[in-house]
Amino acid sequence: MTYKKNVTVSDAIVQELVNIGVDTIFGIVSIHNMPIYEALLEEGSIRIATARGESGAVNMADAYARSTGKLGVVITSTGAGAGNGAGSLTETWNSGTPLLHISGEADSNFIGKDLRYIHESKDQQKMMEGAGKSSYLLKLPNQITPFMRTAIKDALEVPKGPVTVSIPTNFQAQIVPSNQLIAVETCKDTEPNVVLPNEIIEEIIKAKRPVMWTGDGIIHSGASEELLKFIEKIKPGVVTSESGKGGIDEAHPLCIGNFAATPQFIELLEKSDLLISVGVRFRETETMEGTLPLPENHINIDLNPHAFNRNYNTKYGLIGDAKAVLKELNTVLQSKDITPEESYVHEVTEVRQAVRKDLRADVKPYGEIADIMNKHLAEDTILLTDVTIPGYTWGNKLVEVHEPRNYLHMTGGGIGQGLPMAIGAKVGQPEKPVVLIAGDGGFMVNAGEMITAVQEEAPIVVLLFDDSGYGILQYYQEAAYGRKTGVDLQNPDFVKMAQSMGFEAEKVTSVKEFEQGLENALASQQSYMVVVDVEAVGILDYEDSPEYIRSFRPHTK
Repeated sequence: MTYKKNVTVSDAIVQELVNIGVDTIFGIVSIHNMPIYEALLEEGSIRIATARGESGAVNMADAYARSTGKLGVVITSTGAGAGNGAGSLTETWNSGTPLLHISGEADSNFIGKDLRYIHESKDQQKMMEGAGKSSYLLKLPNQITPFMRTAIKDALEVPKGPVTVSIPTNFQAQIVPSNQLIAVETCKDTEPNVVLPNEIIEEIIKAKRPVMWTGDGIIHSGASEELLKFIEKIKPGVVTSESGKGGIDEAHPLCIGNFAATPQFIELLEKSDLLISVGVRFRETETMEGTLPLPENHINIDLNPHAFNRNYNTKYGLIGDAKAVLKELNTVLQSKDITPEESYVHEVTEVRQAVRKDLRADVKPYGEIADIMNKHLAEDTILLTDVTIPGYTWGNKLVEVHEPRNYLHMTGGGIGQGLPMAIGAKVGQPEKPVVLIAGDGGFMVNAGEMITAVQEEAPIVVLLFDDSGYGILQYYQEAAYGRKTGVDLQNPDFVKMAQSMGFEAEKVTSVKEFEQGLENALASQQSYMVVVDVEAVGILDYEDSPEYIRSFRPHTK
């Protein structure tokens, strides 16, 4: 490796990114990070993807990381610029995505002195600490290399999450020693040493009605093959968290899917004699705000030791990487005689069919739209659902995902993040089709990022369900107060807007037209928007939806 004679702080930052294999950075350039951009340009190997706002840039880096398994990296400006990305960092923190946020800061001699330096915030460190996992401020320029390594390690260590590093503007072009800090690796076993207690093995062997609940721990560890082998051996009913969609092919006959809070699965769960959960957080939206009854006989596998007894108590807690633990379980069980009851396997497949049939009936005619999507979307399609009624009533359940890292959704950061996340996913996985389900209200939050998709040559398909309002809030207000306010929206002509930004676009007013529109979008190989006129196609009667769909309630008097 050749080192420059005059190395700046910015050069050292870029070198650390290169050392860990970073190939893409998202961001917004400003006067408070220009030296870092110059160092990126000088080094030359890292792609710079420019967003139209810091919020969207963070979303793009987040989705890039989720879809590839790599570290996401984003650059923003100081103070206000960093703050613009805070909401999206909250989403990244909720999803446990490893992300490095590089931000400028006021000159070192101005920080904390209330001098109102341009773009300064009162306390950038506290602001970023509150939005993510950790926040670091560079105080000694000569220590930039260990500083960066500490932050990167923090982002990648369990529990993974977004880490902000703030680099004072006056430090960024400062010359620092071009020394080489070489981490000497101690001898490590190539395989983790997994020891499983006999008691746990016996519980699995004797179980006649096992149930598995799989989450994104399967996806983060790359354990899909091991999971499938384990499932084929013990024949459990498998439910996934929303974040776990794609950890197992949802077309598998034993995969009930993202239907945890349904009456049919609850009944199956109540009759089960063993629950095995792997990498699951048991979020309130999937457990009816923590009231879903889980079996007392519960084996919980998670790499994060703080995951146990957090939302639900655990009888057996296995701290370990999902891939390593499942691999060892498969090895131990290979020689064991396990004969699943055919009647139970049949019962699981009946539950799988029943939850889908009931939901299709409850969301007419959108069950047909989900069927159309399953018919036409390639198996490697990356599906995203924004915070919108079509996303979390049927899109996240009826549209099947077949591969890990091919489903991305908003876990807690709010509306409107779907568009920039779709762009980030496409940049990370350019060979895969990327399809976004969005609503009109949320879509307008980051609508300007449409031009980013075109400029970055990251073609995506947007299925925009237009009901001229914040649909879910309309329902909540009517239910709670008998009236509504601030939820009806005047929208632009979405087709013209999309076309003005380089998208191909069309409006559809029926299920039949939707199918043709989706075919057109997938065939175009360009960024394409299909605007679904919800009033014409059919307004979903949210009041008549199942309780598990309506389980989240606003806190009202």
